[in-house]
Amino acid sequence: MDAKAAPPSGLLSRKDSHLDLVLAGAGVVSARTGFDDIRFVHCALPEIALADIDLSTRWLGYDLSAPLMISSMTGGAVRAEQINHNLAVAAQALGIPFAVGSQRVALEGGSNSGLSQRLRDFLPSVPLLSNIGAAQLLGPQGFDQARRVVEAIGADALIVHLNPLQEALQPGGDTNWRGVLDSINRLSAGLQVPVVAKEVGAGLSPQVVRRLVEAGVQAVDVAGAGGTSWAAIEGHRGQTDRHRRVAQPFADWGIPTAEAVAQARAAAPHIFLIGSGGIRTGLDAAKAIRLGADLIGQAAYVLETALISPEAVIEAFEITVEQLRVACFCTGSQDLASLRRAPMQSTRGDLR
Repeated sequence: MDAKAAPPSGLLSRKDSHLDLVLAGAGVVSARTGFDDIRFVHCALPEIALADIDLSTRWLGYDLSAPLMISSMTGGAVRAEQINHNLAVAAQALGIPFAVGSQRVALEGGSNSGLSQRLRDFLPSVPLLSNIGAAQLLGPQGFDQARRVVEAIGADALIVHLNPLQEALQPGGDTNWRGVLDSINRLSAGLQVPVVAKEVGAGLSPQVVRRLVEAGVQAVDVAGAGGTSWAAIEGHRGQTDRHRRVAQPFADWGIPTAEAVAQARAAAPHIFLIGSGGIRTGLDAAKAIRLGADLIGQAAYVLETALISPEAVIEAFEITVEQLRVACFCTGSQDLASLRRAPMQSTRGDLR
């Protein structure tokens, strides 16, 4: 990817406005993740030591210190180079995976925003995941573009993001999705690294999860409703009242994250499952793990810290880890396997 080529100004401007709106909270709506509707049964006799709780896990051939991941956030804007540097340094220090944001600007000849082989140098011992949009796979160069974004940063896996709602509401969005599943199938069979399918805030239904598994993806990220609403973001970006009125009813569209995680696990018992979408605390993370997630992704929650320093990002994730550890302690869970068996109750009183 040629970082010296003239950047596609419209795409670069869109990525920059997305970043501004996320930081301003424009994507925060009333949609609920569903985690407030469930709670753990408190264990007053945990019979374990807090310091001995093991949060470690393994993915993509790497040992991870905790079941957390820095999820795809941003790409293309000038500020993204600083953000990606800070996130990469933090991910390595924390011992957790780093999934980069959109590489489309770099792919189309613009600034690489720090998404180059140099990024891999900051991440010698944790997974690094590349990123491409599902609609981009449909063109004649789709497979080659997927290969290029992986090679550009030396990624361990490729995330294919599924964002039909955002594309439908985005001026000039990619709205012809005929053949996307076949493209994912070919990609899964031919790419030399694992493929991860990820929504961007509206969730994956169990039916879609099953189709993705049949297409050969090795992991799914449900990215449910309750976090950043890209429908709301695109509504704010609307240049006309008509555009904003079309987008407004879809601001809280989607499958709540807690529901998406539980349904995805039931639909695909053996798939590697990432839970994301409005998971803001370690307690939320614990609930998602109990419902079936193998790993928890956080993005907008730490974006502001990524503009400050790696240390600010590290502190934010360390707080999440501490909260997750306390949740394990107060459910008598020595490790993540035990946490997955911890008694849980809904606010309506039925046990899960």
